[in-house]
Amino acid sequence: MATSPPNPERMLGIYLNDHLAGSTLGTALAARIARRHRGTATGRELDALAREIRADRASLHGAMRSIGVRVAPHKVALAWLAEKAGRLKLNGALWTPTPLSSVLELEMLALGVRGKAAGWRTLLSRAETDRRLDADRLRDLITRADHQLEALEELRIQAAARTFGGG
Repeated sequence: MATSPPNPERMLGIYLNDHLAGSTLGTALAARIARRHRGTATGRELDALAREIRADRASLHGAMRSIGVRVAPHKVALAWLAEKAGRLKLNGALWTPTPLSSVLELEMLALGVRGKAAGWRTLLSRAETDRRLDADRLRDLITRADHQLEALEELRIQAAARTFGGG
């Protein structure tokens, strides 16, 4: 039995809803990390990153609206729950953060930002034929994601040095 080719609009909707779910998790994670480091130089930098990540989520939601993609609330809810569940990890202390928590969380956040940048690049390629998408805005979002990755890597290296010793 022959299968019909995938519907590109449907596939894009699924893809963007997956990114929205990921951004829900990333936004909550960034806010939690920033709160834990509040009152420190690292905390100020993390707070700025958390605000940008929250704004990026809003930009994604706006792009979805502009091209008519409806939000899948169940995916957003599951991502929110996943972030809460992610707080329980084998970091040496089940209920409280340890120095290892910062290293792992910064790595997870960096993975999310890398995925977000890939999503912006996908939308930028779509913007070549879909004028509902703002290509200049997408380029700005890609640049911001690249800067976020650089900042997160520096923070991760510092956290790793504090946790494991070394330079």
